[in-house]
Amino acid sequence: MTMAQYAMLLIVGWQTYNIARDSGMSEAAAAGQLGLIGLLQFLPLFLLTPFTGLAADKFDRRNLGRLTVIAQLACAVVLAWLTWSETISLTSLFAVAIVLGVARGFSGPALSALAPNLVPKAILPTAIALSSIAWQVGMLIGPAIGGLLYGVVPALSYAAAAVLFVISAVALSLIGKVPQPAARKDLRPVKAIIDGWAYVIRNKMVLGAITLDLFAVFLAGATALFPVYARDILMVGEVGLGFLAAAPAAGAAVTALWFSFRPLKTNVGPKMLWSVAIFGAATIVFGLSTSMPLSLAMLFIVGAADMFSVYIRQSLIQLHTPDDKRGRVSSASLLTISASNEGGDAFSGGLAYLIGPAAAVVAGGVGAIVTVAAWSRIFPVLRTTKTFDPPDNLLEDDQSTKSQNPQEE
Repeated sequence: MTMAQYAMLLIVGWQTYNIARDSGMSEAAAAGQLGLIGLLQFLPLFLLTPFTGLAADKFDRRNLGRLTVIAQLACAVVLAWLTWSETISLTSLFAVAIVLGVARGFSGPALSALAPNLVPKAILPTAIALSSIAWQVGMLIGPAIGGLLYGVVPALSYAAAAVLFVISAVALSLIGKVPQPAARKDLRPVKAIIDGWAYVIRNKMVLGAITLDLFAVFLAGATALFPVYARDILMVGEVGLGFLAAAPAAGAAVTALWFSFRPLKTNVGPKMLWSVAIFGAATIVFGLSTSMPLSLAMLFIVGAADMFSVYIRQSLIQLHTPDDKRGRVSSASLLTISASNEGGDAFSGGLAYLIGPAAAVVAGGVGAIVTVAAWSRIFPVLRTTKTFDPPDNLLEDDQSTKSQNPQEE
């Protein structure tokens, strides 16, 4: 599924930028259209997040995952037809961006909350690393395949994504019945949503980890501007665009592979902060680069540092959250991830329109480093957390919740 998603998203951005440039827009104005694509994906996810998290806690997470894959499959088929018939337009690309935002809004909490039900808690960090490898390999191969296929026949990139979505739907159908947390019948839907968000705010570890990613990646999101770099700064075309998109995923995949063999066990909080700082520094160098090899090297470091942070953050969030709240907490985490990714794309595109693409990327990298310094003081627990082990009171609260609802176990 990840291969299909990122192949499709890359080509959506490439077509958006090229249609805008070919229509006579300036480089800055066309970059602003890329920001609009990010905004249109983020808004539906932002508006639906409270309900998507509740859905992940109330309904079969496998079924939710399958439905979202089918929605994305439909988007791929539509885009393949419009590209083949040469009727693709900014309006159609914007409409598809909205549907993708809705689909990803429901799939994220469901699939993220499903993972801890499939493996024992003791090996969850390793499972997250292995899952991340699959995700990052998809991010690595998907954009490269999308760029190469687009260079052969543009519609082929979307057709390949459609085939991959079909495979994903079949794979999800092969997962057997898994434990579903017992829903508390005393909580009405609105109260259940508030309960999940209240837990995020109350748990400083979870809140600090989630918001660190939110602000750092929101400010330093350079991926939306890859089409600008590929066409007008590095001048490497759609094939080079695929390599630019694959470079961060390559760094992330190598890091995730390392963690699958050598799980991190000590000083997890400080190491997360340092990884985000390195992420910002590499982003600054990429923003200033006009050399393709240097740009790829910096993007490799960006991906590796981001994966380092993701591995720690996701492990902490999953292990520090009771199972009956994982769907809602995962939805909060997904909201911040989308705000940092798609929202960050919108921010980067808008900033590029105002001050230029390179200056926008550099400013974002500086902002990420400043965020690390600020969060290390606002959330001192991030500096002092040594292991992934949840506090004893969390485990007691989880057991207490189950004992209060014995009829639902």
